[in-house]
Amino acid sequence: MELIETLTKENEEFRKAKETHAEYAKQLDELEKKPYITPQDEVEIKVLKKKKLACKDLMEKILLQYRKGSPKDPSKK
Repeated sequence: MELIETLTKENEEFRKAKETHAEYAKQLDELEKKPYITPQDEVEIKVLKKKKLACKDLMEKILLQYRKGSPKDPSKK
């Protein structure tokens, strides 16, 4: 947990991914609370879930890099 807090403060890419992940989660909650979900809503839910997962994957990749002691940008391999 401490590493996540540190990265949130110090790593802009991690912070942006975390904020975007939270925003997608909020949007998903709103869509899934609807009493009736249209086919268009179903598509939007699937897209948001994929985008949310991509953010989570990026955060995990950054965490892994820091745990290995290499605070490099993992997207620049």
